[in-house]
Amino acid sequence: MQYRLLELFVLEVTARSAANILGIQPNTAALFYRKIRQGIAFRLAKEAHAIFQGDIEIDESYFGGVRKGMRGRGAAGKVVVFGMLKRQGKVYTVVVENTKTKTLMNEIALNIKPDSVVYTDAYHSYDA
Repeated sequence: MQYRLLELFVLEVTARSAANILGIQPNTAALFYRKIRQGIAFRLAKEAHAIFQGDIEIDESYFGGVRKGMRGRGAAGKVVVFGMLKRQGKVYTVVVENTKTKTLMNEIALNIKPDSVVYTDAYHSYDA
């Protein structure tokens, strides 16, 4: 039954629907799905701590907020996400409080080896 639940998880069937298909309690399917997600999150977090080196692209982006009023960087309620991409490789993202030089340079220093080539836009926080 666990193999079948895993198969339904991979097929993106909801836990409730999987429970109905297999004739089990919805809480059982939900618990199994949660355990799978925790395992995936653990493996991804373990890999995320690898230091980037070589050609790296970095950028920040804003998510959420309300459409009314101001848009872009100044809009209220936006979540700032900073990301790094190793060309032909892995991606690392982290939610940051702001896009100030100190904040972004701290993430860069923690995750990129010296002597790497970093590509980015002309945003002023990267001028340091």
